Amino acid sequence: MTPPPAADAEPAERFVQRTRTALAAGRFVKLLLASPCGDEEGLERVTVRRIELKGQPQLSWLWRYQTRDVTKNLGLEESLQQLQQLLGSAFRNAHLHTDTEELQFALSRKGRASLRASRVATEAAPESHDKAKVRPLELSNPVWAGLGLTHLVKGEPALVPAMARKWKQINRFVEIFAAAFADSALAGSLQPIRVADFGSGKGYLTFALHDWLLRHGAAPRVTGLELRKDMVQLCNAVVADNALQGLRFDEGDLRSIAASQLDVMVALHACDIATDHALHLGVQAGAQILLSSPCCHKELRPQMQLPSALRPMLKHGIHLGQEAEMVTDSLRALLLESQGYTTQVFEFIALEHTSKNKMILAVKAHGAAAEALAARRPELLAQIAEIKHFYGLREQRLEQLLGSA
Repeated sequence: MTPPPAADAEPAERFVQRTRTALAAGRFVKLLLASPCGDEEGLERVTVRRIELKGQPQLSWLWRYQTRDVTKNLGLEESLQQLQQLLGSAFRNAHLHTDTEELQFALSRKGRASLRASRVATEAAPESHDKAKVRPLELSNPVWAGLGLTHLVKGEPALVPAMARKWKQINRFVEIFAAAFADSALAGSLQPIRVADFGSGKGYLTFALHDWLLRHGAAPRVTGLELRKDMVQLCNAVVADNALQGLRFDEGDLRSIAASQLDVMVALHACDIATDHALHLGVQAGAQILLSSPCCHKELRPQMQLPSALRPMLKHGIHLGQEAEMVTDSLRALLLESQGYTTQVFEFIALEHTSKNKMILAVKAHGAAAEALAARRPELLAQIAEIKHFYGLREQRLEQLLGSA
């Protein structure tokens, strides 16, 4: 074992040793390097998490730049050496999170380094009669280890503590999908279920949908589409390592692909009108289920001409932004209903887990429900026109796309 540094050792040396100790004791949660001071252009921060690759513990380094993310997996000793090199030279601040404390390394503008530790409050253990929350996904699935969600604890797969919120989001998403699937014409289908996840990122939801469909007797044909080449390569490597069938990841932009037959369209956090393009593509592809979590509502705000009664309220920028968001997603929901979808707009996860917590869920109506929506179409189109007139809106992208189809 490496002997502990002397009490008067440099703060950076003591920080690295505390990180080594936390890893050895199984208390390491995550490491964050912030306030870059080097000359690497566009670098914002680095997040480090523990993972298991082919049974070996490693640290996954996520380098976040202004326009991209870069992931590098390193062995524990190599990671500690890199940490030693980066402290103070490339980053002024570092935070080590363990299950009991947070240790902060800070380098002042005058070059003075310091360490500060604070305890982490822990929740009381649940009573013995309390039941564990049942999740639709299983932690034992090895793909979660490949994606950094789980690691081995005493030889058994366990959730990485820092990924608890992400795991809750993934399971909540699958719960919503499962309910929509049961209400759709896809339930009981013997045909392959074709799914497209636009902007799949690291693939958490893409893998989750593939897993759920497989375990419920469906034949999934799932594709994740992502702009970032490194994310596509990572996800395809996990697919290959686990010999998964009916799942692949492609590099590309949803606005540059042609509509093909789909059963499920997913687009979470597509920025501004990219959400409209994704919804339009799903409608054109005949998808039975559309799942979208929109963000960055920029299109309507500059168009809005405020009615006099609303001006005192909407003179505040934050209120105007919220109003533009509400109007945008309300129009999207009405437009989808006019296309024969039963549509809901709701909060799918608490704000404490993510600020991008709104979801538009649309399920293609069938039977009597489809006939009722078709009869209401003139009414729905009139409502859309009335909202546009009320706010002085000239155009909305999804309406344009559907009108030009």
